[in-house]
Amino acid sequence: MPEIKDRMAFSRHLVELRRRLMVIVIAIFVGFVGWFSFSEYLFAVLKLPMNSDVVYSIVYPFISIVPRAGKIHDLVFLAPAEAFWVHMKISLIASIVVTSPVLFGQLWGFISPGLHKKERKMAIPFVVVTSGLFIFGTLFCFVIVLPFAMKFLLGFKVGTLVPMISVEKYMDFTLKFIIAFGIVFELPVVLVFLTRAGLVSVETLAKNRKYSVLFAFVAAALLTPTPDAFNQTLMAVPIIILYEAGLIASRIFANRRKKAMESGESGEKDESGEKDESDERGVSDEKGVSDEKGVSDVKDESSEKDESDEKDVEGDMTKDS
Repeated sequence: MPEIKDRMAFSRHLVELRRRLMVIVIAIFVGFVGWFSFSEYLFAVLKLPMNSDVVYSIVYPFISIVPRAGKIHDLVFLAPAEAFWVHMKISLIASIVVTSPVLFGQLWGFISPGLHKKERKMAIPFVVVTSGLFIFGTLFCFVIVLPFAMKFLLGFKVGTLVPMISVEKYMDFTLKFIIAFGIVFELPVVLVFLTRAGLVSVETLAKNRKYSVLFAFVAAALLTPTPDAFNQTLMAVPIIILYEAGLIASRIFANRRKKAMESGESGEKDESGEKDESDERGVSDEKGVSDEKGVSDVKDESSEKDESDEKDVEGDMTKDS
């Protein structure tokens, strides 16, 4: 019987997982159809890091895109269907980024049945934070990292070489870089989840901080689309910063949980003390009532005895008379 129940529970989880995945696929497909109509504009925007620089200012407009001086680089396609597939990829990645709140919402809906009642109330903060970090990571990559990386890679020791970049190679590099940064920016959420679940402690994360640098460069080597050390460094530095941010957030949540547990224990002690006092009061009240009842019973018995004695005396007097 336990094995049958386990199989039924496992099958329910599979059905629930399939339903969640179907919702995600439908949302991405709808977004893909919508963005495919604007793929030309997205293509033009994604070409900006190749020939433009981002200029920052403390006055409005705070961020401006300035065309880069020198020769303008253009893209070519080397196969008849290459341009078409590039537009498909652009639309798909744009749909994933825009529908990320739906993705994280379905993820929360799948894991929420295994959480406590108080933890289930964190659905909206979870979806907002995770999707916000993911979208912010993609924007950070496109606005800050990509222009700097493209300027360095296209101008470092090229000499008389003329870049002839395939549209597929450029978009693969750009889109993979953008998605990789979106995933990396979820690191604080992952660290908070691990500490809240008790899989790792905040002290362990702080003690092994030096290994986070090694982890950052290994993750950057796996996630970056090119094997060069420059792009790996561009990703490793944000990973280290995000690790520290996740460590701070984990420590804050751990302190709050500790305070809540301490207040709960003190509340339980107060309730037990009040219960003991109420029990003592109840015992004393019952004892007082029983004493009063005993005294009243004695008084009633004595009064009844007096009345019977008086009746006997009266009876004797009547007999004498």
